[in-house]
Amino acid sequence: MSMANAVQEYARTLTLRSSTHYRVGPFTVRHNPGWELKYANYAIPDRDAEPTADDVAALVDAFRERERLPRLEFLPAWAPAVEPALLTAGFTVENRAPLLACGREDLRAPKPVEGLRIAVPGTEAEFTDTARVQHQGFGGEGEPDPGTTDWLRAAAAGDGIAALAVLDGAPAGAGGCSVPVDGLSELAGLAVAAPFRRRGIGAALTAWLTERALDRGCRTVWLEPGDPDVERIYAGIGYRRIGEKVNISLEPASPGPERG
Repeated sequence: MSMANAVQEYARTLTLRSSTHYRVGPFTVRHNPGWELKYANYAIPDRDAEPTADDVAALVDAFRERERLPRLEFLPAWAPAVEPALLTAGFTVENRAPLLACGREDLRAPKPVEGLRIAVPGTEAEFTDTARVQHQGFGGEGEPDPGTTDWLRAAAAGDGIAALAVLDGAPAGAGGCSVPVDGLSELAGLAVAAPFRRRGIGAALTAWLTERALDRGCRTVWLEPGDPDVERIYAGIGYRRIGEKVNISLEPASPGPERG
């Protein structure tokens, strides 16, 4: 199995292990009841799925019944028939995001950031700070959803990893690695607070999380960069492209597909 397909299988397996996931036709849906962020709620098709118009319509209904944006994240080569079916139903491609991966032999040390301290959050205040950096770093306003903090607590308490970077006494960056499956772990939710950007904190935090995951027995850590500038930061510490994922959704104003 290619590394890209292994990553897709990882995402699907982790979703199936969640107590709040559900199935609709040939789709498995990652559902977070306390976390409305679109990146935390999406469907993954079965491998080589060939959904009918009714399957797609049922999926849209399921998302909307739960007040979530109908959305999928997957590798097009994993299920080639899915993207055409979604486009026919009115879905729009948000972006085609590269997938990056890093193993022990690839990881390179970033430039040190003087005074930066990175550690697993332990107190309630630290978990709140970590969640707030992530929430605001991804464009959110006000306080984060409870699901953000819950994910971080679960990662820190289980086999995953949560991290808070502090500089000059203030929360400067946050991120985490999800529970490993078959030697793979996803580095997700990495964000740097606006006043601390372009100072090397993102690279330092990524390297810290990656090394910690590898030290715990993972063979590969993977991630999805937000844009080309961010991808260059990851590439600088050893991450390389392994494939491309499509993120696709049906905006609320778009008409849903009709059942035949």
